[in-house]
Amino acid sequence: MNKKYVHGYSEKEQNRLSDQADTLNSLLHHDSIFTENSTILEVGCGVGSQTKIIASQNPTSRFVSMDISEASLEEACQRIDSLGITNVSFQQGDIFDMPFEAETFDHIFVCFVLEHLSDPLQALQYLKKILKRNGTIMVIEGDHGSAFFHPRSEFADKAIQCQVELQHSAGGNALIGRELYPLLNKAGFNSIQVSPRMVYADSSRHEMVEGFTKKTFTAMIEGVKDSALKAGIIEAEEFDQGIKDLYRTAKADGVFCYTFFKATASC
Repeated sequence: MNKKYVHGYSEKEQNRLSDQADTLNSLLHHDSIFTENSTILEVGCGVGSQTKIIASQNPTSRFVSMDISEASLEEACQRIDSLGITNVSFQQGDIFDMPFEAETFDHIFVCFVLEHLSDPLQALQYLKKILKRNGTIMVIEGDHGSAFFHPRSEFADKAIQCQVELQHSAGGNALIGRELYPLLNKAGFNSIQVSPRMVYADSSRHEMVEGFTKKTFTAMIEGVKDSALKAGIIEAEEFDQGIKDLYRTAKADGVFCYTFFKATASC
């Protein structure tokens, strides 16, 4: 897996990931239900923000949750233990070098991981090998090209583009949501279905404004300022105005939209 994680591993980033998972729970995971008594691999579990949701929703299943970061796994383990969740085991590993034999898992869950990989197709092809016959994969990714908002702002667009360019330079793809179908198809999966999940936030949806517009998306973009300035992508004044304008969309007359893509496929 590409080890240069654009968003970072700070405590602030861990809190942002947790806020994101909680805010988007019903939107992304109301149908994250697997066959009872199945064995599920979660790839790139990070600090366990998604783990706590899917493991709780599938109490009869056993999860093996992996991540390349030892520090993230420690945080994930503490989080899952504190919640009294007992159907998860954690393991450190790289998506391109995992110690599993062919046809090991009934299902595989991949959330916000492919965007960070230099070769997501290769990763999917490997994951297909360790799925049992007729097993399924579930993939969730965002797409920064889907962000639109009111009031419009060219500075906000530029700030968002900074994150897109930084992720690209690190070998990832912040626009990968739109590519899930062709990637899964090329990897040889069957029965592929992709479901767009739009986040819509206006002042009548206070929880979404706070949880997503402010604490998830704008906080993520705000977090790449130093890297963007160091890379010479944007001037500080432009970036700061872009962040200000993104927060402006959280005002009483503002609107923010963003689309995630959730794909399922069989082996």
